[in-house]
Amino acid sequence: MWDQRYAEPGFAYGTEPNDFLRAQADQLPSGGEVICLADGEGRNGVFLAERGHRVTAVDLSTVGLKKAAGLAAERGVSIETVHADLEDFDLGQDRWDGVVSVFCHMPPKIRTHLHRKIVRGLRPGGVLILEAYSPAQLGRGTGGPPIIEMLYALDVCRAELEGLTWVVAQETERAIKEGRYHDGESAVIQLVGQKPR
Repeated sequence: MWDQRYAEPGFAYGTEPNDFLRAQADQLPSGGEVICLADGEGRNGVFLAERGHRVTAVDLSTVGLKKAAGLAAERGVSIETVHADLEDFDLGQDRWDGVVSVFCHMPPKIRTHLHRKIVRGLRPGGVLILEAYSPAQLGRGTGGPPIIEMLYALDVCRAELEGLTWVVAQETERAIKEGRYHDGESAVIQLVGQKPR
């Protein structure tokens, strides 16, 4: 599915970063090593590379990653692209200064496992920035998976990410304009969490 979507002309979700990431980017340790999960065509990873971070962009789609590398070159920055399935991707231990998860939707069992790997993979003082569609998004037709099990409940995600200190942890509604597939009033959860030093 993702190779097919990213093979369409242009950028499926645009080339500008996610608004929540843009607003919270200063929370990331300056110049740190940041991994962007399910980064697709690279809009978020390239934005962070432009801010001086050393960025690794991980995605299941080789087509998306090729476009991400092209976008980075066009903007005069470099990112490392990694083709991987997040179900079995190893984030290491105390490895990352920042983890970015923007609309990285997956089934509950895989999500739970990934969230535990995120906490383990962050260095002390490292920061997670996450935005995802909440169950209240179901049926709106403005973005996100059409299956309730794939949507992210705030209390569940906070529990799965136990060990982080919350700077932001909220459920909200906001207008999203990110290309053809995220367009309109949307229900989301937003998290910024720091691993204690």
